[in-house]
Amino acid sequence: MNPSTDFIPFALPSLGPEEEEAVLAVLRSGWLTTGSVALQFEREFAAFVGAEHALAVNSATSGLHLALEALGVGSGDTVVTSPYTFASTAAVARHLGAEVAFCDVVPGGYNMDPRRLQETLEKTRNVRAVVPVHVGGLPCSMEEILDLAHRFGCAVVEDAAHSFPSRLPQGFAGTLGDIGVFSFYATKTITTGEGGMVVTSDSRLAKRMSTMRMHGIDRPVWDRYTSKTASWSYSVVEAGFKYNLPDLLAAVGREQLKKADRFLAERRQIAGIYGEAFKDLPFAEPPPDGPGHAWHLYSLRLRLDRLKAGRDEFVDRLRQAGVGTSVHFIPLHIMPYWSTRYGLSPEQFPQALVSFQRSVSLPIWQGMGADRARAVARTVIETGAGLSV
Repeated sequence: MNPSTDFIPFALPSLGPEEEEAVLAVLRSGWLTTGSVALQFEREFAAFVGAEHALAVNSATSGLHLALEALGVGSGDTVVTSPYTFASTAAVARHLGAEVAFCDVVPGGYNMDPRRLQETLEKTRNVRAVVPVHVGGLPCSMEEILDLAHRFGCAVVEDAAHSFPSRLPQGFAGTLGDIGVFSFYATKTITTGEGGMVVTSDSRLAKRMSTMRMHGIDRPVWDRYTSKTASWSYSVVEAGFKYNLPDLLAAVGREQLKKADRFLAERRQIAGIYGEAFKDLPFAEPPPDGPGHAWHLYSLRLRLDRLKAGRDEFVDRLRQAGVGTSVHFIPLHIMPYWSTRYGLSPEQFPQALVSFQRSVSLPIWQGMGADRARAVARTVIETGAGLSV
């Protein structure tokens, strides 16, 4: 592989003429923002995952904010989540005036450890919600987490930003708790560029989130400028937000949703190629696997004691050889805001810290193809061989 001409990026969206035509149809319709296309996207997504209600939003961050707000999270409350996540999972609790308590991940993995969750719930006061994060597309141990949350009187909001479509015997990841939030960011398993979806089977929660999503207005008003029958009048009943998804983006999402299972099959093929190539490596091991894995990420775990360089040097060598990578995630408890606010040290969540220090996320995207996957695998093996002790 020539790194100057054959660079394999960490992620690319898979878009075709279907998405182009759908966007053009919206452009020609005379209505660009939230309207009938977004509503149809909501119905189709709800049907796909088997949820009673789906609300399209402009980001998963917005969706998490709406979810916790609808559950009544506020000042004096605590939200428990994992430090092994992106900033927004915890930040939305602070936006509402609540505090955050972190729960470490399972040894050798990336998802919330139910044993540590029990300890956290036993010692933490006023926990209103637990937010498990399905990191990389591998669902958390939801039966144990739900049981603990119910025993301690907590709601469960699933951060399912990585886990679409994650099918489990009990249903899709994201539909098992009180509320689930999906992401359609540009690198995700389906994309709208920016965007997300919130699902719930609780009509009361759905109504609250629908109201707060659009300025706290008491009813849908998207058609008041175009319909012959819609009224111009409306009432603001809460100090809401502006978190709606426009039709231009929803049009892309509808076409991506039709391809979701094909995309999953492509990512599974890549994960299979990687898994076979890496299963006996002395310097690295494949990521955890399990039922319902959506394979949004493929985080190779380095055995640092078998290498004469750290993770960052390994990543740099891959880049020089023509392979783009990333790292998921920098744990929140070592970020300045969180460590300062709660007086946290890196060692307080040792499993999250070790997983971060030894992980590198490899390219795994629909449209990438088997040949690129094999090229990535060869480059990883060559790089590791050159750095092995």
